[in-house]
Amino acid sequence: MNSEEEFYDAVTGFDSDNSSGDFSEANHKVTEMLDLDPHQSNRTEKHNGETEIQENGIKRHRTSLPAPMFSRSDFSVWSILKKCIGLELSKITMPIVFNEPLSFLQRITEYMEHIYLINKACSHADPLERMQAVAAFAVSAVASQWERTGKPFNPLLGETYELTREDLGFRFISEQVSHHPPISAFYSEGLNKDFIFHGSIYPKLKFWGKSIEAEPRGTITLELLKHNEAYTWTNPTCCVHNVIIGKLWLEQYGTVEIVNHSKKKLCVIYGKWTECLWCTDPTTYETYKKNEKRGGEQKKLKPSEDVIKSENDEADDMPEVQDTVQFVPGSKLLWRINCRPPNSSQMYNFTSFAVSLNELEKGMEAILAPTDCRLRPDIRNMENGNMDVASKEKERLEEKQRAARKERAKDEVEWQTRWFHQGTNPYTGTSDWLYSGGYFDRNFSDCPDIY
Repeated sequence: MNSEEEFYDAVTGFDSDNSSGDFSEANHKVTEMLDLDPHQSNRTEKHNGETEIQENGIKRHRTSLPAPMFSRSDFSVWSILKKCIGLELSKITMPIVFNEPLSFLQRITEYMEHIYLINKACSHADPLERMQAVAAFAVSAVASQWERTGKPFNPLLGETYELTREDLGFRFISEQVSHHPPISAFYSEGLNKDFIFHGSIYPKLKFWGKSIEAEPRGTITLELLKHNEAYTWTNPTCCVHNVIIGKLWLEQYGTVEIVNHSKKKLCVIYGKWTECLWCTDPTTYETYKKNEKRGGEQKKLKPSEDVIKSENDEADDMPEVQDTVQFVPGSKLLWRINCRPPNSSQMYNFTSFAVSLNELEKGMEAILAPTDCRLRPDIRNMENGNMDVASKEKERLEEKQRAARKERAKDEVEWQTRWFHQGTNPYTGTSDWLYSGGYFDRNFSDCPDIY
């Protein structure tokens, strides 16, 4: 059996469009500015989608979901897979209870949660400090996945997601450019024309019996325009453990090599993707590690120690949490994970940033592309707690996608992407999906009907 195709559904939310719904009956059982005071949510959130404006003119985004997450206690992946012995798993629809109410395109957008690190990189005159900020930004992108065992919805072919955050200084657009294999392309730019951030993501899956490993594919590129610098990297490997039985947990590992295409090794960055990142010079790091191997004293960071703090002001407001990272004396803190909302466990373990991603503000529907994730009825109903309706809508959309694919095959028509095209990454020389431009001109007359 082809494990890469067969186990897409059980890990990353990439449901196959060949799904026949054989077990669909199980479906029906089932910023700095963003870190707001959760006790104020009832006073600031508008249930009709309208977002309140603060006195300083910056929009205040919602701090909770419309309904708490559905309990997964009565379900297990094994309860589905054990019925599939001898069958092709690509033809099985996973129950919606295993999802979280976001599209994979929206999860990609969580790269921008720690956008202040890009802003730091743009403002630093020292190239070494720019590199440190970029490295912290690359790792911060996976931090939001901590304890996120719900899988995002697989984007439909042609699905898009846009996000403009004037308070954070960026706008973002993504598109599902391929379904087999599933490929998501994205492009973001600073509203001050200070950076461009783009890439494509298509993981390679491996099934190991009790776990599923997603090997990263695709290049991530960040361009700092004022400094004429470009950085590229790939995501770390992601592994979901206890897929068959037991409590699901997620692990990120592997080497993330962040390349500045004009520098040699200048510093060492270390840490943990669920906690923090530190940097120090290579000589100090190597000396410490050699001493550690000889049985020298090991020192773990304590919040009360006098260490160099990050320039991020919000770090001072964070509660003291015991880090488990082995601290090398003299290191500088680059990044520490944001605190999650107190009710995060009832909201699919979302961060404050993730909570805001599917918010549909008043008047937004009139300007969004008709392919935007916010308009997907299955995700919207799941977010509102209407699980039965969400499940039926998910099946309807998958069937509509299958029918459209068959119609194109019958007419021998190739799928045409709308906002991205295949090309060559100018820095790595490898194949990449590049932004074609024009999305924010808002001519959506030729967008496909996918919902």
